[in-house]
Amino acid sequence: MFIFWSGEAKAGVLAERLAQFPQWNSKPPTQKVAPAEDLIYPDWIAGTWNVTSTLVDLVAPLAPDIVTPGFENNRRYLNEPITFPVRFQVVNQNDFKFSIFNPKSSLAKVGIVTGTAKTPTSRKIQNLKLQGSVVADRAFNGLNIATAVLGSSAILSVKTDPHNPNRQITLLPGERQLVSIVTSRATEIPNPDKFISTEVSQQIFRSPTQLYLNQVETTTAYRKLQASGAAIEADQITAVYLSPQDPNYFAAAERPVALYHYRLEFFP
Repeated sequence: MFIFWSGEAKAGVLAERLAQFPQWNSKPPTQKVAPAEDLIYPDWIAGTWNVTSTLVDLVAPLAPDIVTPGFENNRRYLNEPITFPVRFQVVNQNDFKFSIFNPKSSLAKVGIVTGTAKTPTSRKIQNLKLQGSVVADRAFNGLNIATAVLGSSAILSVKTDPHNPNRQITLLPGERQLVSIVTSRATEIPNPDKFISTEVSQQIFRSPTQLYLNQVETTTAYRKLQASGAAIEADQITAVYLSPQDPNYFAAAERPVALYHYRLEFFP
């Protein structure tokens, strides 16, 4: 069950996709990103948070024929909460271009726009433009999440390309590295207190003896809370897809080969 969708009368493409989990047969509709573009969040996500993340479900849709490396080992994280800090910061870039994807015009009333920050059409987007844009501190967040899951000795560093916020490099012991490049994204804003984002990334794992490629989708539905306790809660799905270089690529036919559902709680 997705906490995000309680009482929703109308849903966009991404919301409907989440409601259909784990019956996913393709990648989400997204728009290609340029190197200088980043994902823009609502202003209520700005700040530093202590996050509790719990893996509540994992599915290998094409098993036993196709199972990704590490899937079975990841079962040990099921229903085991982990905590880590994350940071969403306000950056002042007056000419910062970004795209918000929404094919359903009925949601335009609550602030769905397509284009750049130079042509805002809603009060929320306009406020972000005047005060700065809220973006994730990807290096800070990536390091803390990886350390919480794998341990501090398993991670040497996480770096984001200063010229391209969509390119991140994680250095691992043993001359290993993971390069992640966001290639496309989409967002929906069902109402001012809810926000859905999806990003598709190309991941490249390199070691002295191995090169492994795949594509990863991260779709997250955030909800701002009014009650005491957690200030924000979210459902997050990580979907793994095979790259064209994989011998099982055509057998998978654009379907995800691994799905992970996380429940997130953000505390001040």
